[in-house]
This record gives sequence, C-alpha cells and structure tokens, in this order.
Amino acid sequence: METTATLDAPLFAKSAPPRGNETVLLVEDDEVVLRVTRMILEDLGYRVLSAEDGTRAAALSKGFEGDIDLVLSDVMLPDGDGVEWSERLSRERPKMKTLLMSAYKREALRREGIFMHGAFLLQKPFTSTALALHIRQILDQ
Repeated sequence: METTATLDAPLFAKSAPPRGNETVLLVEDDEVVLRVTRMILEDLGYRVLSAEDGTRAAALSKGFEGDIDLVLSDVMLPDGDGVEWSERLSRERPKMKTLLMSAYKREALRREGIFMHGAFLLQKPFTSTALALHIRQILDQ
C-alpha cells in the first residue's frame, strides 16, 4: 500500500511568502512553466539549476559541486516520469529532498502506473505563495 504525504501549508498566507537561500534543481518540460517557476524561485532567494528533462537534470546534478537541497520536478517528463528521475538523483545525493508537481491528481497518476511512494505532490496550477510555503515546509523538516 502506498503512503500519502501531505503538506499543511495553506494556499494563501497573510504575510510575505517565506524565502530561502538553498539550491533547487527544477525539472520541467514546459518552457513557460519552467521559466516562470525559475523566476519565482529566484525572487524568493533560491539558487536555481533548471533542466527540461531527467537526463539533463542528472547531468546538471553530476556536474554541480555544491549541495542541491531540493529537486522540484514535474511528474510527467519526456524521458520518463519525474518520480523515477527524482529517486535516481536522490540515490546520488541522499540529503536532497523532493517535491513533485503535476496537473494530474495523485489517483490519476496511480491509474497511469506512476506511484508517488509517499513523495510530496504540489498540484498545478499553483500560486507563488503556495510554492514558497511547500518548499519551506519540506526543507525545514
């Protein structure tokens, strides 16, 4: 039986969204979503490495000498699913945390044979505040 991870962050916060200074590996095949998400993360203070697919993300991870604190990956990628890619990356960087994002609900992904294995899932579309809160909650655990 698959475990479900939940996040307690509300969709809207009354104060400014939390900021950070960690490194995030962003993996997203939609160019617009990649660009906008990268801008949001950078505006929040994060250092961002971005890739369009899992293969490029793995190459970036291997070539980056510093810590990567979080991989933020779309579930559906052109070269496999983001769950598998994030698990591969985490084996090489065991301290790295994972946040997956998808326009599909967890149940729909499961029907497609994609199992989240208890990973955190951020539902698309999301607000910049929701993204900031979810990232902080995961990184601060």
